[in-house]
Amino acid sequence: MPEISIADDLALALDPVLFARRVGIDPDDKQQELLTTASRRTLVLCTRQWGKSTTAAILAGHEAIYSPGSLTVLVSPSQQQSTELLRKVHGFWKQLPNAPAADQENLTRLTLENGSRIISLPGSERTTRGYSAASLVVMDEASRVDDALLAAVRPMQATVEHGRFIALTTPAGKRGWFYKAWMDGVGWHRITVRADACPRISKEFLAEELASLGPLRFAAEYDCEFIDDAASAFNTALIEAALSLDFPPFFVEAAA
Repeated sequence: MPEISIADDLALALDPVLFARRVGIDPDDKQQELLTTASRRTLVLCTRQWGKSTTAAILAGHEAIYSPGSLTVLVSPSQQQSTELLRKVHGFWKQLPNAPAADQENLTRLTLENGSRIISLPGSERTTRGYSAASLVVMDEASRVDDALLAAVRPMQATVEHGRFIALTTPAGKRGWFYKAWMDGVGWHRITVRADACPRISKEFLAEELASLGPLRFAAEYDCEFIDDAASAFNTALIEAALSLDFPPFFVEAAA
């Protein structure tokens, strides 16, 4: 693979989209939005098979290579998922000829000679404490990460002026921190991608999935809709409709 010139290397450092193309990924419009947003806090609600993990891995690789001494933390509900995300980062890093060499490589950590570290962690509050000054935190399948883990992760960026926190997921019902942040959170940049807007997913495939999964499951997996758990006795809309503050008091104070 040919060496990269100083000018080309500078262009790659300044443009994550160009970096993505250099490592073999041609990002679509929504992926480009995620790669280039300057927001410190980003929520990505997307269809299955959009490429969220691939895009997140590109971001992590770009951060490690072009921000010497940086710490990137990859978090997901399980160590297996976090390890898979790190594996993708490793693959992109290997494709760049001028990338800094590795000082340490294993299933949970990639440390480069420029001082940058990428660490993959499982979805456990106990195992994520102790890390600090993370310039980039990527939380994959964020709707399936509990509030305790979020509380353990957020302080990692307390001392980083321009740190970025990116949470990516498909919906997992009307519950949890991601659902609350998506619906009512302040200060988040939101990106949503339905399956019918993804150029890599065919209409024929979606028709087959709709017939196989049924409309409710399909809406959650491919239309980015927050659907109540099928095991719930009452759905959220019915519960909210039943709630009212407009009712007479239970007790009437007797006249003096």
